[in-house]
Parts: sequence; structure tokens; C-alpha cells
Amino acid sequence: MRKWMDKMERKFGRYAVKNLTVYLLVCYGVGYLLSFLSPQLLSYFTLEPGLILQGQIWRLISWVIIPPNFSLIFVIFMMLLYYSLGTSLETIWGSFRYNVYIFSGIIFTIIGAFIVYVITGGMVGFGAIFSTYYINMSIFFACAAIMPDLQLYLYGIIPVKMKWLAILDAVLILWDFVAGGIVTRISIVASLLNFLIFFLLNRNMQRYRPKQVIRKHKFQKEVTRPTATYAGGAKHKCAVCGRTELDDPNLEFRYCSKCNGNYEYCQDHLFTHEHVK
Repeated sequence: MRKWMDKMERKFGRYAVKNLTVYLLVCYGVGYLLSFLSPQLLSYFTLEPGLILQGQIWRLISWVIIPPNFSLIFVIFMMLLYYSLGTSLETIWGSFRYNVYIFSGIIFTIIGAFIVYVITGGMVGFGAIFSTYYINMSIFFACAAIMPDLQLYLYGIIPVKMKWLAILDAVLILWDFVAGGIVTRISIVASLLNFLIFFLLNRNMQRYRPKQVIRKHKFQKEVTRPTATYAGGAKHKCAVCGRTELDDPNLEFRYCSKCNGNYEYCQDHLFTHEHVK
């Protein structure tokens, strides 16, 4: 999964939306204003598969403006918190991976809504249940998994580590799952599926720790890349086998931090070569 994601990032990373969290929060702000100025208008933006199939395709996207809560204090607190968490995740993962994480949560939620639509025999009117609340929770859980000891201040004065808040939220969500009906259960699973997939496929969170990310960036800055190109115009060449990206475009090349000098190795020899001292 990691190699596949690396390849996808190299091919499509330039298309990633920068500062995606800001756009999401702007959507929440628009939704809150609509709820204040014209509450009845929000019913035209909810995620209703039955109405989507009738031609109201804008609902596939417009439901993201529905704020998870209509309390002004909650909305302000939520926007400040998730701006901080979302931008932190984007900094740690990079814009491409963060985009994949958020958009997969949105797509899974849409799929969940259509599953409910089929199970209920085409019932219309449950769209308001599918909001970005659990997608926001997936951001919080991801931050807690990567930075469990980071302290948040409840009410601005009570320090609490993220891991304890995440455990509390997980218990509350589990209660909602057990006590709720089929619609609630599907909405929870669909909206949090992106986190479940991420957690199961990346059980070793060490490479995502902020210290590791900083160390990686520092190492990349310290290592001087050769400006000269190799035969045929290749930019990378393995110091062991001599292969370049021209021999195989799927090859990955890395510099070894333990070798004394700028030695680059392909993926087959990065961990098996003899270090140059």
C-alpha cells in the first residue's frame, strides 16, 4: 500500500489541493450562514440518494456544507480546532495523502448513503444524518494516532492528551453505533472507514511521528543531490547495480544516510548494500 501510494503521489501529487482544510471550513461557514438566514434552504443540499437519482446531482457535493452542529460557539470552536489539526496532518503527510484521506472519507460516506437507500427500499428523508461530523472525527483520530501525547486545552485551561480524548470519543461513537439504528451504524462506518483503512495498513505509526517527519525533511536538505545527469539523461543511478529510472520507470531511488557520501541506491539494494565508510 505504501509503495502504491508513493507511485500515485509521484504521478498525481501536483494535482493535490493545497490547504484543503481551509476550503472545508469555508463550506461549513457557508452552511452555518444558510442555517441562520434561510434554514429551509439547507434541505436542498443534503445527501439524498433518491433525489440524486432523480437528477439533483449537486447533492453529491453540496452536503459537505451542512455544519455538524448549528450552535455558533460550537462552530467557532470546531473550525479553530480542525484548522489546527487538518493543517498539521497536511504538513506531516503532505497535501496528496491528506487529500486522499479526506476525499476517501467523503466518497465512503456517499456510498454509505446509497447503501442505506437500497436497504430502506428507496426511503427519502434521512440525508441530514450524513454530515461531515464523523469525517471530522477521522481527522481527530488520525492526529491522535500520530501524536497521542499532544496536549489540548479544554475550555482553554484544562490540559488533556489527545489519546485520552480520542478514547473518550471512540467510546461515545461506539455507544451511538450500538444504540442507533441501521442508518446511524452505516453512516458511522462509512464516514470512519478512511481512518480504519489507514490504521490497519499503517499500524507502525513511527514514520508519521512529527519528529520523524522533521528528521526526514532535515536529511533531505542536508544531502546534496548531484547536478550532473547520467547516460541518456537519467537523474538517478543505483551505486550497486547501476540501473537508472530509464531502465525501469517503476524503480524507486533513495540516498543512504549511513553511507559516507552521496550514494544513491535502488529499492532492491537500499537495505542490502554494504555501507560506505
